[in-house]
Amino acid sequence: MALRPIYDAIFFSIISLLLLLPSPSVSDSATQFCSAERGPGVESCGVPSSSSTRILIKGGTVVNAHHQQLADVYVEDGIIVAVQPNIKVGDKVTVLDATGKFVMPGGIDPHTHLAMEFMGTETIDDFFSGQAAALAGGTTMHIDFVIPVNGNLVTGFESYVNKSRNSCMDYGFHMAITKWDEAVSKDMEIMVKEKGINSFKFFLAYKGSLMVTDDLLLEGLKRCKSLGALAMVHAENGDAVFEGQKRMIELGITGPEGHALSRPPVLEGEATSRAIRLARFVNTPLYVVHVMSVDAMDEIAKARKSGQKVIGEPVVSGLILDDHWLWDPDFTIASKYVMSPPIRQVGHGKALQDALSTGILQLVGTDHCTFNSTQKALGLDDFRKIPNGVNGLEERMHLTWDTMVGSGQISATDFVRITSTECAKIFNIYPRKGAILPGSDADIIILNPNSSYEISSKSHHSRSDTNVYEGRRGQGKVEVTIAGGRIVWENDELKVVPGSGKYIEMPPFSYLFDGIEKSDANYLSSLRAPVKRVRSEATTT
Repeated sequence: MALRPIYDAIFFSIISLLLLLPSPSVSDSATQFCSAERGPGVESCGVPSSSSTRILIKGGTVVNAHHQQLADVYVEDGIIVAVQPNIKVGDKVTVLDATGKFVMPGGIDPHTHLAMEFMGTETIDDFFSGQAAALAGGTTMHIDFVIPVNGNLVTGFESYVNKSRNSCMDYGFHMAITKWDEAVSKDMEIMVKEKGINSFKFFLAYKGSLMVTDDLLLEGLKRCKSLGALAMVHAENGDAVFEGQKRMIELGITGPEGHALSRPPVLEGEATSRAIRLARFVNTPLYVVHVMSVDAMDEIAKARKSGQKVIGEPVVSGLILDDHWLWDPDFTIASKYVMSPPIRQVGHGKALQDALSTGILQLVGTDHCTFNSTQKALGLDDFRKIPNGVNGLEERMHLTWDTMVGSGQISATDFVRITSTECAKIFNIYPRKGAILPGSDADIIILNPNSSYEISSKSHHSRSDTNVYEGRRGQGKVEVTIAGGRIVWENDELKVVPGSGKYIEMPPFSYLFDGIEKSDANYLSSLRAPVKRVRSEATTT
């Protein structure tokens, strides 16, 4: 558990040495990529990424999670070299004027599903189209979920390595656990020690496919603790959801509204409470993905107040949408809002916003899991067959800024924390990611708070033909995205190169594990057991 400070020290030592070496010549190896098969928004990808490896961002307000200042930012060969006022540079430097704008770390989305095989089909966005959309919206890294193949972790990992070969931005992996045996336990160790995965997800929903039982969850929690890996849960009571679905069908409710009615907030609250209590029993940190209801949020609040290490992740759809769309008479409109847990009634979203602004919830994801209208129509006569998932990778940063900062609920520094820094810290890649500091990766956005945007499926970069935020307008637009030291979004044009994204390994034992050994020791010393008893003559005869 003392590994995290060592990783940081090694990282900065290497960076310091590299910065003392002579700068290599400017690279012009970036290649153009565009294909007519890439789907909506693809016409903007036909511009080669900036060939300059040196960038100076001048005159902006540099915002980190802990501090903001007027300063310039100098980037060289993909690394931030200096952050200070009035930086002077020589020739062959691309200069970007950020006067009156915010210069921030690129967003990190902790929750995506690209090229995922699910419910008889596969998500419409692969690693290229999903990441291109993300870059256009100011997100420069995401963490996707590897789904095991027939329960096999190694085979699942290899599958996702192949799926991600055309990546155009940095990414990491979580790993789902869908069964339990000794082979799975051993493979978890391989994932952590050899493959750079430090988190494992357990589905308490999707009975008959991904769902795990409590005994499996307990085994997984124990194994996560021993490996320094973070346990994550999709918290809905799968058995009760199954009953709720049967009830809706018996009532003749087969449309998208049946989805929400079959899995009410109480089932999300119950599963969240159960997972939290089992994590407390094992004494290991817990991360609750896509918190969608007051019921689940209240359980997280109680646990955190008691001192338990629980992370709550709301997603953009849960923060700003409500479930009235599921009752729309047009199936195509209604079905695009089907996700799990469901988007809730009016009131839940505002409560989640309040929890995010006060620290009860810690970071914002998307659960980007897109299916087009044809795929959604698989459930035309039975809501149970509608592929679950909505978009959000491209929209997250804009919507979070407008909803949370524009309304005065949080500050610009808070925005950086909930969209980038906290994710980097939780998954143990800070300050390489999630910061604008010397030595950090040059993943940077320039956001103009006075610029406006409008969301449309006609102009977005996802391959989906629908968008759950269709027509929404707001203030605060990402005008420039820099990923890995390359300008990839500027003047509303994407400049992306397939294969340029890097897989980011995430070491175990993040800050959430600090103090676990001591609390275990305190627990053992408090037991006053076993009691040494003297056998009396009565008990021995």
